[in-house]
Amino acid sequence: MTNLTRRGALAVLGAALATPALVRRARAAEVTLRLHHFMPAMTSTQTRVFEPWAQELSDASDGRIAVQIFPAMQLGGKPQQLVDQVKGGTCDIAWTLTVYTPDRYLVAETLSLPFMATTAAKTTVAMRTLMAEFGQNDYQGVRPLAFHTHAAGKFHMTKTAVTSAADMKGLRLRSPNKTTGEFLAALGAEPVFFPVTEMVVGLSNGVIDGCCLPYEAVPALKLHELTHAHSAAAEGARGLYTNTFALVMNEASHDRMPEELRAIFDATTGAVLSDRMGQNFDASEEVGRQAVIAAGSPIHEIDPAEIARWREAAAPIHTAWAAKLDAAGLDGAAIMARANALLDG
Repeated sequence: MTNLTRRGALAVLGAALATPALVRRARAAEVTLRLHHFMPAMTSTQTRVFEPWAQELSDASDGRIAVQIFPAMQLGGKPQQLVDQVKGGTCDIAWTLTVYTPDRYLVAETLSLPFMATTAAKTTVAMRTLMAEFGQNDYQGVRPLAFHTHAAGKFHMTKTAVTSAADMKGLRLRSPNKTTGEFLAALGAEPVFFPVTEMVVGLSNGVIDGCCLPYEAVPALKLHELTHAHSAAAEGARGLYTNTFALVMNEASHDRMPEELRAIFDATTGAVLSDRMGQNFDASEEVGRQAVIAAGSPIHEIDPAEIARWREAAAPIHTAWAAKLDAAGLDGAAIMARANALLDG
């Protein structure tokens, strides 16, 4: 190499090293957190929450915190094992549905009962408030980072829309959780439960006639291609159901972060992250609804009088749940009353 070439190369290298953005990109992360979840990579929670959150943590820490996202159970196991994977160190953070392990997280599961949902944002506030007041013992052994729900679920059917109990007779419907399955059975349907990631196969091969999910799930699961009749309660009314989610972290992974990085990380979690996740579900509802409309499928509104009859059919499920909370040493009546007050407030 000539002296001129050498000087030129050193000048380029010096300019690169003097550029802060390049320095940040070149710096190896001091903390790398593996986030595991059960949904496809294109789900809105990953693209609109987890990926921006990871970038914000990297920017705020000058590249010292990195979050690696593993969707669709890429680290192995089944969705119902996610919390235990966090405890065991398979991953540092996991996003999971409480209803994948029925009766394990009783306070968190309360808002998964039929007709305990409004918008995702409002129901998320109800959930995180309920957890703060009654649910401190639900997630022992892990550190909760966020609690949230999705928007109220809708019916997505392969053939005929569901607008009355009579329409459900004899239909096999994928139920989103145990108590909604009990509700569907009370109205004459045959509920089937398996993880949402396996539901596409069930719809494709005719094992089920339809499912209950929010519109948010439509694009990721291609429901606008697999189902052709959709129905929901009137806007503003209590919806059929919601599911409750938790984002949890391994305690040791949190505690071994340097103090200044823990402060950066903690400032982005809790209520601020919970509300962000709930609001994302509401924003994504319209995206999914428009996908249904673009596919040419009709959307039906279930008559409020029919919804009122369905809520009466669901009342015994609520009573039984309060008794289950009591049996676990909790105050079932107080938890149910507080949940309803938060949803109605």
